[in-house]
Amino acid sequence: MFADKRYLTGQDDQFIDRATVSAGIHRQALAAFLALQHAAAESFELTIASGYRDFNRQLAIWNGKATGERPVLDKQGRVIDISTLDPWSLVQAILRWSALPGASRHHWGTDIDVYDKRAVKADYQLQLSLEEVSGSGPFVALHEWLDEQILRGASFGFFRPYQIDSGGIAPERWHLSYLPLAQQYQRELSLDYLRDTIAAQPIALKQVVLANLEEIYHRYIVVEEKLYPTKLVNTQKMKAYD
Repeated sequence: MFADKRYLTGQDDQFIDRATVSAGIHRQALAAFLALQHAAAESFELTIASGYRDFNRQLAIWNGKATGERPVLDKQGRVIDISTLDPWSLVQAILRWSALPGASRHHWGTDIDVYDKRAVKADYQLQLSLEEVSGSGPFVALHEWLDEQILRGASFGFFRPYQIDSGGIAPERWHLSYLPLAQQYQRELSLDYLRDTIAAQPIALKQVVLANLEEIYHRYIVVEEKLYPTKLVNTQKMKAYD
């Protein structure tokens, strides 16, 4: 696609729109998001909580967790005492909820975390937690609507890459991915390119990561092709938002 692949690892943001969506989204995904937002508007205020995230931002998150400055959570979302973990166990615990710098889908501008702004008060402290999107959580109705749109092929190309728990990344109902670009970018992000990127950066636990990178790549980074939906909305419906 491009000779310089730094955009794959969050080190080139020239393709990101921040003027229309302050959280940042790939320009080629913008029309699709606006169309989905418009379709939801009668009942929900579909809002991006987290959009494009560059390499340095992901690095700060990762290093903060690796050093204990940020909490590391278990599968149930409870804080772990990281002093009880060996380095490889700590890497896996971090990867459960946070992407490896250079390997986050948020680097591409194709992936967004969303919520219903209308469902909560202005001073609500958003968590992006399991409690918010299940049971009586404030965003359950939005996500049930999104489930229906995705099932019908009426989500303008967005789907949930972390819908199921396959032993890697925790299911994140709030995380949507724009298939036409994300599938392409995933195919371009090779293991070798990622290894070279990580080796050149000040990533905490780097040697452990590099020693286990092939397992990390297949278990925590690559979304299986079979999980990408094949039924997409007619793109003619997005023309008004171009």
